[in-house]
Amino acid sequence: MGIQEDIRLKSAEYRQYTAENLSKMVKVKSYSSKEEDVCRLIVELCKEAGFDEVRIDGLGSVIGRVGFGPKQLAFDAHIDTVEVGNLDNWDFDPFSGEIKDGKVFGRGTSDQKGGAASMITAGRILKELGYGGEYSVYFTFTVMEEDCDGMCWKYLIEEEKFKPDLIVSTEPTSCRLYRGHRGRMEIRVFLKGVSCHGSAPERGVSAAYKAARAALAIEQLNKDLQPDEDKFLGKGTITVSQIDVRGPSQCAVADYAMLYCDRRLTWGEDADLAIGQVREYIAKATGDDPKDIKVEMPMYEKLGWTNKD
Repeated sequence: MGIQEDIRLKSAEYRQYTAENLSKMVKVKSYSSKEEDVCRLIVELCKEAGFDEVRIDGLGSVIGRVGFGPKQLAFDAHIDTVEVGNLDNWDFDPFSGEIKDGKVFGRGTSDQKGGAASMITAGRILKELGYGGEYSVYFTFTVMEEDCDGMCWKYLIEEEKFKPDLIVSTEPTSCRLYRGHRGRMEIRVFLKGVSCHGSAPERGVSAAYKAARAALAIEQLNKDLQPDEDKFLGKGTITVSQIDVRGPSQCAVADYAMLYCDRRLTWGEDADLAIGQVREYIAKATGDDPKDIKVEMPMYEKLGWTNKD
């Protein structure tokens, strides 16, 4: 019986083990930058699975390793989650980790603690089968991906000089293999209005109405973005994910609006192009001078849980 068949048999044997580990992770709330408790849990699970090395890097990610080969293969799963939003929209406790009908229920089961639980099982299987091949197999349980995806690997590459020969992301893909991903950027747009008393709104300029027109302009921009001719990454996209409108009071015309946009970049697109497109479309919609529309990429300033300051 070959190694692949051995792995398949072990995987079936550890199906319940994997589900139980996933359930344990789901029960631990781990919003971005607040992953300490789930990191501590994963360290213990990796040690119990017999990993050759388990540590926490300077950013807070858990790094596990099985094997001592000269080549480096890494499997990655981020262990932070987005928040649960309105609990009334949930049919179950998002942190229950309930195992029912062959499934595990809760926040992060798919994105991406399921991948993390599978990685722990994979490491255990490799150890039990006495793996001693040409690869050191790393398992990276990374932090702050939801708020600032890419920063965890930027840290590993630039600060720890960790550059594996191959990396496999365990992001959910319906068990299909993918070999690329569009780039991502966040964009903030700031719009100004002129406030006045709400009883005479015609005397002012509403930033709220500007924001509404700007949001529709972004919707049109998304439709106008060109398709990926190679059909590899797919077309670029943009969406408005948040809108913040404010005024001096609830009985005054709003003089401030901010739109938060999520932009996905495909072949031939870059940050300068994306920002220019947003400014152009919004200026046409609001009638503002493009130079007066502030468009920027936000700076990520959250503190990770390992930050001692």
